[in-house]
Amino acid sequence: MKVNSLLVNVTSEQPERLIEFYRDVVGLAPRPDSGEGALDAGGAVLAFDGHSETKGKAKEPSRVLINLMVDDAKAERERLEARGVQFIRREGREYWGGIISTFTDPDGNYCQLIEYRPE
Repeated sequence: MKVNSLLVNVTSEQPERLIEFYRDVVGLAPRPDSGEGALDAGGAVLAFDGHSETKGKAKEPSRVLINLMVDDAKAERERLEARGVQFIRREGREYWGGIISTFTDPDGNYCQLIEYRPE
């Protein structure tokens, strides 16, 4: 299979709230070429939309992890905390060299800032 691009669609009862959070708070740029609720995530597209089967907050927030690869997880965490984002994990080091900070979005989905620094 030849994949031309990646678009991850996150559904919500209130997709506008997620679009505003990821665009205005997290700082992802709009991708109008991919739809009204689409944002650029390092070349991939993170899109938000409604769905008739999506109700309430995420019941298993770790089922799908939105991983944003960054140069400095601590600096990005501090920037987001200053904007009111609540983190449930701060700069945890993984055996494979990842440094991970995890926050929840308004629907309770887990989003992780990952700095890859093997030593």
